[in-house]
Amino acid sequence: MKTIGFPRMHKETNEKRDFLPEFFEKLLDYPVEMFLESGYGESLGYTEQDYLTKNPNIKFTNNNNCYSKDMVVVLRCPEVYELDKMREGSTLVSMLHYPTRSKRVKYLKKRNIFGVAMDAMRNDLMDRIVVDYKGTAGNGIEIAFFELSKNMQSFNIHSRPLNVSIIGMGMVGLMAAKAAGRYGSSRNEEIFKSMGLKPVMVNMLSRNITSDKEMMKQILSKTDILVDASNREDATKYIVDNSLLANLAEHAVILDLSVDPYMEDIQPIQVKAIEGIPTGTLDKYVFYPQDKEYLEIPEAVSTYQRRTVVGCNAWPGINPKSCMQLYGIQLMPMIKLLINMKASELSGDHDNFFVRAIYRSTLEFFEKSL
Repeated sequence: MKTIGFPRMHKETNEKRDFLPEFFEKLLDYPVEMFLESGYGESLGYTEQDYLTKNPNIKFTNNNNCYSKDMVVVLRCPEVYELDKMREGSTLVSMLHYPTRSKRVKYLKKRNIFGVAMDAMRNDLMDRIVVDYKGTAGNGIEIAFFELSKNMQSFNIHSRPLNVSIIGMGMVGLMAAKAAGRYGSSRNEEIFKSMGLKPVMVNMLSRNITSDKEMMKQILSKTDILVDASNREDATKYIVDNSLLANLAEHAVILDLSVDPYMEDIQPIQVKAIEGIPTGTLDKYVFYPQDKEYLEIPEAVSTYQRRTVVGCNAWPGINPKSCMQLYGIQLMPMIKLLINMKASELSGDHDNFFVRAIYRSTLEFFEKSL
């Protein structure tokens, strides 16, 4: 019988996401032993009894024991010291982000850990199927507009609409545009209407626009919120270098939805699409020009031009319970299949839709597609 470990994420204080009790209820009749780390779900308000009521087969244990199982399921990728606890040949189901985590890819291969990347599970049209676009874009846009409302108290732009410029035309960018049309939330809408401001104008910036510096200078000079929702092929190159940010008004807000990390252990170093902005977390996702987090940015990156920055490396986690309810529904068909299948049985040509989706989340498929 296969064993699955569900460790907790020991990351930021505000990282509260564990799978909900209803998730485990759906596995009640499956031939699997499930081990949850003690305290699982507590930060969401659940007790061990809440989980046992839904599935009495659950066993609660320590962190080390969870990582020793045939399969480990945890939302955000564990740190290296946690991965070291896993057995060679075991399976890791997590958000692995292969394209921007080259060091992680090498480590998984070295340890012979079979990676199943939640963020790479895709349907036959290559659309993601385990994803919270609304949680990513909606949360970010709401906070960005709230920060803008504070910055604009001393600025008068009643003569023109608010301008939101979005880099990236994928689903995150499209959801951001939709949310921006409503100021991100009803609370923000009331704030801006009370100021007597005109409605929002959303500009979607394609690659042929972002590659034209003179055009970008004109666009940025009229931009109130600049959004990075890009998906770069080369994460070592900027889309907007720091000098271009001089064209942004002082009250403007930069919103980082892509949240690619700086990585100095590869050459050339991996950078953000917008040069010189900090990386946010669930514990701190708003940054002002004098904040100390700018000192943590690699020296090779220019931070001279600074504005208010809103960014979080786990945007959906702002609303953890609704996020995990969604992820649980999306992920369940693949978990059920992984319980009954061997890694060698996965194929992109399989008759089962979800088996094909799992295969596309493997390192083998990722490396073939390079």
